Amino acid sequence: MASRADQLASNLSLAKFSQATDLKKRLWFTLGALIVFRFLSFVPLPGVDPTALSQLYAQTNGGILDIFNTFSGGSLSRMSLIALGVMPYITASIVVQLAASLSPQLAAIKKEGESGRKKLNQYTRYGTVGLTAVQGYFIAVGLESFGAQSGVQAVVDPGYLFRVAAVVSLIGGTMFLMWLGEQITSRGIGNGVSLIIMAGIVAQLPVTLSNLFKSSSTGAISGLVIFLVIVLGFGLIAFICFMERAQRRVLIQYPKRQTRQGLMQADRSHLPLKVNTAGVIPPIFASSLLLMPLTVSQFAGQTVAGESRLGDFVLTLNQYLSHGSPVYMALYGLGIVFFCFFYTAVVFNPEETADNLKRNGGFIPGIRPGKNTENYLDYVLTRITVIGAAYLAFICLVPEFAIARAGIPFYLGGTSLLIVVNVTVDTVTQIQSHLLAHQYGDLIKKAKLKGRLR
Repeated sequence: MASRADQLASNLSLAKFSQATDLKKRLWFTLGALIVFRFLSFVPLPGVDPTALSQLYAQTNGGILDIFNTFSGGSLSRMSLIALGVMPYITASIVVQLAASLSPQLAAIKKEGESGRKKLNQYTRYGTVGLTAVQGYFIAVGLESFGAQSGVQAVVDPGYLFRVAAVVSLIGGTMFLMWLGEQITSRGIGNGVSLIIMAGIVAQLPVTLSNLFKSSSTGAISGLVIFLVIVLGFGLIAFICFMERAQRRVLIQYPKRQTRQGLMQADRSHLPLKVNTAGVIPPIFASSLLLMPLTVSQFAGQTVAGESRLGDFVLTLNQYLSHGSPVYMALYGLGIVFFCFFYTAVVFNPEETADNLKRNGGFIPGIRPGKNTENYLDYVLTRITVIGAAYLAFICLVPEFAIARAGIPFYLGGTSLLIVVNVTVDTVTQIQSHLLAHQYGDLIKKAKLKGRLR
């Protein structure tokens, strides 16, 4: 039987949307922030020739950087101020979270509450600056070396002055995107960093589809293959929507309580455990960890190519870790599975949940409160996390493997599709929550008015 909240949610109408002033402000702020993000993706680095850069980027077409370029909305191919996107920030947050789970000092800071969270966020910002500086330096050096080897001068005035200007500009662009994502989260709708990544992927969708249909018109790809890709895309969307709503409901029993009428009544509720508790975080974390060293090796390999054994090693590494290669797929899949279990452990704490149930008098039928409840919740969560990790690995790896083997120039694979669908569903859910809260507010006002009339 549907609850009262479910019934209210099913009766939501667009008329309520026009009355939700705060929701409209949040939506307009989110839209404006994403427009600013898209404008910044067209602002080139100082000292870079955009025309020569477009020819230069074609030399790395089909490599791992195409995925990075997709996540940044084409900013990397244009070498804009936000060419690195939010990937350094995500990588730094991974390192800080891993360190907080391994280091007793950082774990103690994490338990301090709001002040501890602010300290960890500050450490994440420092790490973001350091990672962006390292990646930015190798990108600047790589641009200069690319121009010297290919005869296309992408940098107007190569030298240390250009490198310093490029590193400072990339740090400023990444930090601004990080701040913009935090503002969207607090003053807008949805998770700011995830929305920025989704906006970059959606912005590349028209270009990717255009290239796909051009390949069909030239005869490089048959129409049947394109039709199968479209059918596979819609099938994956339906499967993602189904799995994101899948839950394992644990029955919670509360003891009989005295009511105002003197009756003894027992309450029952459910503890919903999502099959994919980690959401879209594991693919993003795994991608960022792979893209950080590969960005450096992609540019550094061209810089030292043919000069030493190190250059040959870096070029060989880039070849083995190219998009669709078995080594890349294996590392990506292992990263997804690892971060799925890691982030689920961060989000859901069975010990804390068991203590809260015991404190409120709730218990799972057949399970004793306390340690036994904690072990049971951990057992159930581990089993459904295995299913969630397998689902994420399937969605992210199988389409990209099939596309790479078929030779289709389509870089919006399962990972991009998962991010777009998951972020869209989460944003729509938050919009529905705001509308539901507004409708509850109207009901409370009506109840108070009736009470005054009586």
